[in-house]
Amino acid sequence: MVLVSTAAVVGYVVSDLTAAVAHNSVQLEGGPTTAPDIGAYKNGFNLLVVGIDACEPKYADLFPGRCDGPDASSVNNDVTVLMHVSNSPRRITVVSFPRDMIVPVPSCTTKDGTNVSAQSAAQINTTYDEGGLSCVAKTVSALSGQQVDFAAAVNFGTVIDITNAIGGVQVCLATPIDDAYTGLNLSTGEHTIQGLQALQFLRTRHGLVSGSDLARIGNQQQYLASLARQLTSGKVLSNVPEVLKIATIALTNLEASTTLKNPATILQLALAVKDVQPSDITFIQYPNVTDPDNPNRVIPDAPSAQTLWSAVAANQPVLITHQNTVNDGVTVEPTTPTDAPTPGPAGSAAPTSTPTPAASAVPLSDNVRGSTAAQQTCTNGDTSG
Repeated sequence: MVLVSTAAVVGYVVSDLTAAVAHNSVQLEGGPTTAPDIGAYKNGFNLLVVGIDACEPKYADLFPGRCDGPDASSVNNDVTVLMHVSNSPRRITVVSFPRDMIVPVPSCTTKDGTNVSAQSAAQINTTYDEGGLSCVAKTVSALSGQQVDFAAAVNFGTVIDITNAIGGVQVCLATPIDDAYTGLNLSTGEHTIQGLQALQFLRTRHGLVSGSDLARIGNQQQYLASLARQLTSGKVLSNVPEVLKIATIALTNLEASTTLKNPATILQLALAVKDVQPSDITFIQYPNVTDPDNPNRVIPDAPSAQTLWSAVAANQPVLITHQNTVNDGVTVEPTTPTDAPTPGPAGSAAPTSTPTPAASAVPLSDNVRGSTAAQQTCTNGDTSG
């Protein structure tokens, strides 16, 4: 999300990219038809980013069977993320929807005008294959109560190209990963990953403790948080040729909503979030509980979700109360205070390394996992075998 927005900051100067994005643009059913005028983002907005798993001939040799197996024609949204950007003060809330979550799917109209019937219960990651980007947006909107203002879909090959362009992203492992399914093999400690290895890191599930999709979301959010810190640090954006290269990769491989078809609009979104501090960027797994009809699936936790969206509507910070253990996909390190703590009286207990949350922070249910971009998370690899 940050990558698509930030990489596009200079994309508007490349005129031929406008035509490329507009050609692939999709009208969101029930959503806005055009982007707001310049300056209209002061009241906040929602951006949906979908990572699609599709056959990509350019990378067919890296994924044997993907382009000639029984599922070669399917295109699932294996990553579905809604980024809410609030009004003043600016905060970013990034919500990941588990791919195996069973949700109601409304009737949808595809890009070519075909009507897709509603479903009372379906895995959310099938909505792109059924009805395209607009159907994913309509499903997410119905589930969350949030209007999707902007939407974009990127394929996994783009991850390879972009991570190569920026020289990799730093990730941390609390325990090793050795995943025969994706081919990922990483030792304990910090690693700078790029290219195919970055994609393997984002896709690994069997290499994580519990082998679940929820563990994978924690892994993906670690990557996104590290990416956000890297892009906002100035190391990437200060290199104009590198940013132009990233913008070209992103925009030429982007399926966007009609509200994003003008790269100048993407510039406006990037400018709206450029000064948000990592501590005000919160990554959250959509509140869920185990599906009583299938222990391998989850369903929405409606009361916990309502608490989340009410806080978002009131522009209140949220507090993650879940305490990660070795059974979660990642460990979460305490947030380091930006100011040195004031010494207490002699003999008093040392101050905690975790700052006291703002009084207005809304605590989320303890089953809701997440962290801020200011916190370091480290992957818990599966060491059982």
